Formats: sequence, C-alpha cells, structure tokens
Amino acid sequence: MVAPPDNDVIRASALHFAHRDGSPALQGVSLGVRKGEVLAVRGPRGSGKTALLRCLAALARPQRGEVWFDGVAVHELGALGRERLRRDRFGWIDSAPVLVPELNVWENAALPLMLRGTGRRRARQAALEWLERLDVAGKARLRPHELRQAERQRVCIARALAVVPSVLFADEPAAPLHRAESAQVLRTLTTAARSHGVTVVLADQGPREAALADRTVTLLDGRRVRTLHLPPEPAAGSGPAATEGRAACSLSA
Repeated sequence: MVAPPDNDVIRASALHFAHRDGSPALQGVSLGVRKGEVLAVRGPRGSGKTALLRCLAALARPQRGEVWFDGVAVHELGALGRERLRRDRFGWIDSAPVLVPELNVWENAALPLMLRGTGRRRARQAALEWLERLDVAGKARLRPHELRQAERQRVCIARALAVVPSVLFADEPAAPLHRAESAQVLRTLTTAARSHGVTVVLADQGPREAALADRTVTLLDGRRVRTLHLPPEPAAGSGPAATEGRAACSLSA
C-alpha cells in the first residue's frame, strides 16, 4: 500500500459506503484535497455528500476503498486512533447546531480547546475572538436555549474554528441560516480558514458555496459527475414544490 502524493492532505480512493438499510451512498468516489484548499462538494439531497464527508473525517468507515490524511491510512485506524484524529486534527460543522445545554456560549466554543489541554483562560480568549468574528460575542454568557437557531449555528462554527484544525469539514453549515446571513457566515468561514491555512471540505447544494471555493466536486447518486444542472433557487414568495418538480439533473460523466 502506497501513500498518496504529498501535495494532497486528504486523498480518497474508490470509496464505497452503504446506509444501514443497504442502499448505496457512495459508489467508487475518488478525490484529492490540497493543503489550504477550500473544496466545495455539490449535489442534490441523497447524492452522497454527507457520507463522503463522514468517511473523510473518520466519522464513518467505508466498506471499500481508502482514505489517507497527511500520509496516515485513516481507513486502517482503530476506534481510538480515529477519535484522536478527529479531536486533534479535524473540525466538524453539522447542518443542525448541536451544543452542550449545560454550558454557556463561550464555554461551548472553548470546549474542544480545553479537551486538547488548553488552559481555561486561554481557551476562553480564543473562543471569544471567534465569537466576535461571527457576531455572537454579545451572547457569550447565555445558554444555548436562549439563542435563535441561527445564533446557535454561529457558535458551532466558532467552536470548530477556535481550535484551528488542519481540516474543517462543513456539512451544509448554512442550512439553518436565512439567505442574507448565510452568505456572510460562509464568507467569514472561508476567509478565516484561508487566513489560518485551514483546509476546508464544504458540502452544500447551492451556488454560493461553489463561488467561495477554490474548486468544486459534484456528486450524483453516490458517484462523481462532471456537470450537474439544477434549477435556480426559487424567488422570494415562491414555494419549494414547484422547484422540486423541476429538479431533474442532466449530467455528463
């Protein structure tokens, strides 16, 4: 077994992954992510975006194929090795904001730092800096239940960035946000990542994420495709049903 080229911080080769019911989520996906790159993974719901990110981030083990990170064969690591990799090198932002209800906002944002052994004072300072950049520093002493959903998601993004991970995986991070603020948050996320040399793998459906990325990979039915034509986002006041009916995709392999 040979490690991938050094210019790829992450390399996936022929990944196959199935859901618990046996339905395929990934069918032979291969890709490389360069160090410091912002890579957007696009595709409609059910295309395999989340499964791909989870395999790359050591949250799920592919049934077949290889995942390499910085020369390490992630697909061969045991549970403890995968946990350490996620804690020490990776950051994750989910599409739904999940915070520890017993902790206030700054404690939630500082938690990964403290789990790495950073002192409380230093962790608090780092957390507050990121909360400020994401316009939620004024909520630092509130509990999660006192925040709006969009504010909770901003805290989750600050928590992921506070540790300055080697790779940040973001699975539809703007999903809980309104259209206007999602653009601002995505710009903050990608700009901050670039300024700190963080590699980003960003999954979403819309064109905004692709515009902020260095490169785009497109998935459909668990496979990489060259082009994917989706209908335009509905105008304000138009319902999703009309758009969904036109969501047929044309592609070229």
